[in-house]
Amino acid sequence: QRLHSCPDLVSFMVELKTVLEIALKNTEDLHIPRPPEYYSCLVRDLEILGWNRVAYVDTGLSTVKLKAEDSCGRQHLITLKLNAKYPTEPPDCLVDFPVPFAVSWMPQNSLIDIYNQFLAALESLKEFWDALDEIDGKTWVLEPENPTRSATSRRIAIGNNVSVNIEVDPRHPNMLPECYFLGADHEVNPLRTKLNNNMHLWDPEVSLLQNLRELLGIEFPSRAVLEKSDFAKDCGICYAYRLEGSAPNHVCDDPRCGQPFHQACLYEWLQGLPTSRQSFNVIFGECPYCNK
Repeated sequence: QRLHSCPDLVSFMVELKTVLEIALKNTEDLHIPRPPEYYSCLVRDLEILGWNRVAYVDTGLSTVKLKAEDSCGRQHLITLKLNAKYPTEPPDCLVDFPVPFAVSWMPQNSLIDIYNQFLAALESLKEFWDALDEIDGKTWVLEPENPTRSATSRRIAIGNNVSVNIEVDPRHPNMLPECYFLGADHEVNPLRTKLNNNMHLWDPEVSLLQNLRELLGIEFPSRAVLEKSDFAKDCGICYAYRLEGSAPNHVCDDPRCGQPFHQACLYEWLQGLPTSRQSFNVIFGECPYCNK
């Protein structure tokens, strides 16, 4: 219809070009049939594995999602992207892991071999997920807001505009993690001192959360007792808590103020002040709230 309504040759060619581009784009998405032995082999492997372990199969039988439950009852998925040479070549495996997942594969292997390697990898990460699940369940995690199983960091609320960001090694989750404190200097400096002085007390036989409590000599705000609003304030410049997914991460050092700000908001604000000065990548200036 579009081609018939063209008033001249130039318009006709432009419309024809557009129609062909759309047709080619759609053709790329069409399923290209694979050899019959591919389908027979894949269906046989899925039957051997058990359909109860299959979460999803696409219409072209090129993408398969398998589900598994680890020994602690956590649900996991592995996505398999199969090419036409399966089983001669292994599928690409996509998992939500904090470490690489490399599949050992021989042409005589099947999906159950990948599944068993997936289960073994889940158990190898059990202690890592146990440690972070305890933190997620018993403390107020400010970031990430909805952590994935691959996330290795947590920003944990300690008090009013004071928090600690921990980076946990998934291969050694019971060892002392990297810790970075956020907040006003008069609040975080004593915490840094406690951590440095008590590092030798770290006990790998005790949970990550319990070690942090004992080394810092604090009780983290509990999800059961406090609301996030009790210790997490909005940015003093944009008046929002989340800015592109990030919480406020800078706090005025004046004990009488302690107003938090997003780094991006503060940087933009200070750049516009004639009294501000910059040294390399650091900008210095007055607090927008208390002018200190």
